[in-house]
Amino acid sequence: MQTLWGIDLGGTKIEGAVIRPGREPEVLTRLRIPTEANQGYQHIISRIDLLVEQLKAQTGLAPEKVGIGTPGTIDPLSQTLKNSNTTSLNGMPFRRDLEEKLGIPVLTANDANCFALAETRLGAVSRHSPEAEVVFGVIMGTGVGGGLVVHGKVINGRQGIGGEWGHNFLDESGGPCYCGKTGCVEKVLAGPALEGFYQSLSGQPLRLAQIVKQYQNGDPHAKATVSRLIENFGRAMSVVINILDPDVIVIGGGVGNIDLLYTEGIAAVRRYVFNDRLDTMFLKPLLGDSAGVFGAAMLAE
Repeated sequence: MQTLWGIDLGGTKIEGAVIRPGREPEVLTRLRIPTEANQGYQHIISRIDLLVEQLKAQTGLAPEKVGIGTPGTIDPLSQTLKNSNTTSLNGMPFRRDLEEKLGIPVLTANDANCFALAETRLGAVSRHSPEAEVVFGVIMGTGVGGGLVVHGKVINGRQGIGGEWGHNFLDESGGPCYCGKTGCVEKVLAGPALEGFYQSLSGQPLRLAQIVKQYQNGDPHAKATVSRLIENFGRAMSVVINILDPDVIVIGGGVGNIDLLYTEGIAAVRRYVFNDRLDTMFLKPLLGDSAGVFGAAMLAE
């Protein structure tokens, strides 16, 4: 029986799934364990090994290879992991070490690419636009990321940074980013950035969902915060469309749950895109938190 094995490596949890592929894939088992990232790089490797052993025990099967969605990406030249907010992974030969630990081939992609792949093959795109050739997947949450899928395949790129939308320059007011630049998309559009902007105006710390509710209640500081989101979403998204001209953009993450993005946000994109109309389809994801692990499993096809 052919099975696909996927691991979604996060900063707080590691999720694994074993899937029987098909038009409607069957999930044979799915498990989560804490990452315990504060205990260091080798501990993370051992945690992934433990999860694979638990998946084996539950299914009675053994993988021939495994796909892993990672925070950050494997540098094609040095073969080390880079750009991860789980900083102990950076500069380490993650794939090589994991292959030695597991004794099988490991295929990796950035977690945003896994999200985009899953929504393309199994989720929103397959349902609403199955003919789509170019799909851009956006994650707007604690951070901002992007993934690119063309003809059903992840595009990692020459330097392994394909789809890295969150670390393009957007607005100086975003301030310094952990990547070393200033004013990145992530520093303007991520949830913490929006919450920080609201607090700078109001003096009151609120979570993003509360800010949206305050916006609906007429709070002027919330209105300024949401207006900042809408306008800068239009600017940042138009750059992606001008370069890639994707058929579909899928918006995931907590910020992506704000309904205004699909009305006023799209109107803002239309103002900035280099065309007299906007034909790009914007979709909400369908797979929820399953997308990362499903996309990782598909890497192992």
